[in-house]
Amino acid sequence: MHVDRYAPSPTSDLHLGNLRTALAGWLLAKAAGGQWLMRVEDLDTARVRAAEGVEERQLADLHSLGLDWDGGVVRQSERLAAYRDAVARLPTYECYCTRREIAEAASAPHGDGYRPYPGTCRDLTEAQWAAKRATRPAALRVDAGGATCTVLDAHAGEVTGTVDDFVLVRGDGQYAYNLAVVVDDIAMGVTHITRGADLLSSAPRQAWLTRALGGTPAAYAHVGLVTNARGERLAKRDGSVTLGDLSPRTSEDVLAMLTASLGLGPCRTTEEALAAMPGDQRFFSGAMWDGGQLVAVSATSRMSMT
Repeated sequence: MHVDRYAPSPTSDLHLGNLRTALAGWLLAKAAGGQWLMRVEDLDTARVRAAEGVEERQLADLHSLGLDWDGGVVRQSERLAAYRDAVARLPTYECYCTRREIAEAASAPHGDGYRPYPGTCRDLTEAQWAAKRATRPAALRVDAGGATCTVLDAHAGEVTGTVDDFVLVRGDGQYAYNLAVVVDDIAMGVTHITRGADLLSSAPRQAWLTRALGGTPAAYAHVGLVTNARGERLAKRDGSVTLGDLSPRTSEDVLAMLTASLGLGPCRTTEEALAAMPGDQRFFSGAMWDGGQLVAVSATSRMSMT
């Protein structure tokens, strides 16, 4: 069965790009007769506390567009024991590098800003580790052994990437994104993952970790982002980007705008949108928010992360 999930972080209201990606995942899952699950990624407790009421608004916005999920809401803050158990099953080592040190030593960042870790702390002696322990708390990295991994994306095709020794547990003790999402996807039985194209470069390392933990990697569908007129990722400063900001447009108006940008035509209900599936490659392309309008842009070419 096709099982997808949507996994917002409850730190800010969903903007058009978030809603468009959620809609794409819902449509792909329902068109395949599958399930669309909901997971709230609330591990960053400080930011979540500072954004009171955001989770409720996010879920309400999805509901208002007709995007219903199967089963209850899974919250990462309630799954800490599962992350701890997963870390115990993996080869790891302590890391004391600062972000600045990694930036200075690592290769150029990926499109999502991620800098692959060059392995600086992997081969420290016990004496060197002891000296560093006196300076700052350690993060915990997985020892990936220079592995590579290939994933299949619905638009980009086969994407191969080198798996660096990425962080599993941060220096402040918080479990890292790459660990938590993989552990959760395995536990939730996720077979397909629909998300923004900015996360494409993380897919090989997450698929590798899935295998390392005994799971089967999902098939991916990375959807193009919504940008502003300057080609920059849509942000609050661009204005009128959340469902609340778009008033007096109705939820049906917004759904029609989103479906049109996916190449399905202006559908005012999710039933209409399902009837218009499957879309062509425009379905995975991005869109631009310009002057109060959402305009589809041409699909990008196939990509490789090697």
